[in-house]
Amino acid sequence: MIAASVEQNILECIPHQPPFRFVDDIISIDEEHVSGSYRFKQDEVFYKGHFPGNPITPGVILTECMAQIGLVAMGVYLYGATPEIMKHLKVFFTGSDVNYYRMVLPGERVIVHSTKLFFRLKRLKCEVKMETESGELICSGILSGMFIDQREKR
Repeated sequence: MIAASVEQNILECIPHQPPFRFVDDIISIDEEHVSGSYRFKQDEVFYKGHFPGNPITPGVILTECMAQIGLVAMGVYLYGATPEIMKHLKVFFTGSDVNYYRMVLPGERVIVHSTKLFFRLKRLKCEVKMETESGELICSGILSGMFIDQREKR
């Protein structure tokens, strides 16, 4: 049996699930950086109301995609998390400062790149950017979150 890659293990540990999972692939990951991708499917539920006849991906969903790839995946990696650890580890999004530069339409694939700014006291802050497949900047900013191991006493 062939061992799964680090990227595949991280992907399996991300707690978000459809229809609220915006990660298809972890392209690369190490102590300082993570890159991943997601293709916004034509039939995503939010396109029905945002906007009928002219659907675009809401900015809050773009931010969520960046958080799942650029913050959660990085935190899972830094914690050395396994599926067993993830049963007890909760991830909380604590802040964002994001600028948007272009729309994302149904069917588009985005690439997210994240660089760790700091990870201490169970808090993680990352500089994150989202690009089109051709490298055009969609949005960028700073995201932060914290990780709570529910097995620890409060």
